[in-house]
Amino acid sequence: MGYPLLCASVLFLSLVLAGCQASLPPLPAWQGSEGLDRPELGQIHDVASGQVISPEQLIQGLADAPRVLVGEKHDSPDHHALQLWLLRALQLHRAQGSLLLEMLQPEQQSKADALAGLAQLPQDLPTALAWDKGWDWQLYGPIVREALQHQVPLLAANLSPAQLREAYRNPVRLTGTLSTAPSVRVALREHVKQGHCGLLPDSQLPAMLAVQQQRDRRIAERLLAAPQPALLLAGAYHARKDLGVPLHLADLGAEGESKVLLLAEVGEQVEPAMADYVWYTAAMPEQDYCARFK
Repeated sequence: MGYPLLCASVLFLSLVLAGCQASLPPLPAWQGSEGLDRPELGQIHDVASGQVISPEQLIQGLADAPRVLVGEKHDSPDHHALQLWLLRALQLHRAQGSLLLEMLQPEQQSKADALAGLAQLPQDLPTALAWDKGWDWQLYGPIVREALQHQVPLLAANLSPAQLREAYRNPVRLTGTLSTAPSVRVALREHVKQGHCGLLPDSQLPAMLAVQQQRDRRIAERLLAAPQPALLLAGAYHARKDLGVPLHLADLGAEGESKVLLLAEVGEQVEPAMADYVWYTAAMPEQDYCARFK
């Protein structure tokens, strides 16, 4: 007697799940030209278990988190296309509380606030936001516009140039034990050194490390103050669980479990300590970013 009811329940559940999957936006086409024949291209890994999961499972894993941190490669068009997809997909599952960008400085916050709720956004949105030309608007513009059009609060997560200079001249001693652990500082110091093509004098590395960590602390503070659920877009090192903002969140006593998704080009290695999820994308042709300094 119970079998027809059970079958009907299973059928209903299947239809609900199918409906959830169909509701997600279509995935963008790859724009990178490298790694298109790699088997991991397009795969999403649950890093702790090593399992490959679907986009639907990723969204389900992120939707309940009060804070989602997405680590990017700044010049990858595929990373920004997936960020736009994530913003839209998460919106379908719950109202987005805020979008925080490493690319926005405090001086731009009032401009972002002035754009909130406008029925018609300015045609020249970069000028209205005083967008820094160092960040490619062609990559970030669609994400910013999507957030503003859907009344998602757009929040600056970076330090101002004056604050960066002050952090360099007079480094602040950070509170907390996780973000200040010697292993973290050694790894970040090497990252800073390589990020400056090995050309910085060793005498400047402590100050540059202080700037890097002060930026992470500011991002963490902004995340804690942001309306939830909060979504952060930042460079991969800022988002990493073992080196970046998540350590500062823990030191500041953040409540609830943050989730970290790293967007990585095929061929990159992401260890369990770095993130909760990794999404492997096509790669851009290899560039020597230090060539102009040699």
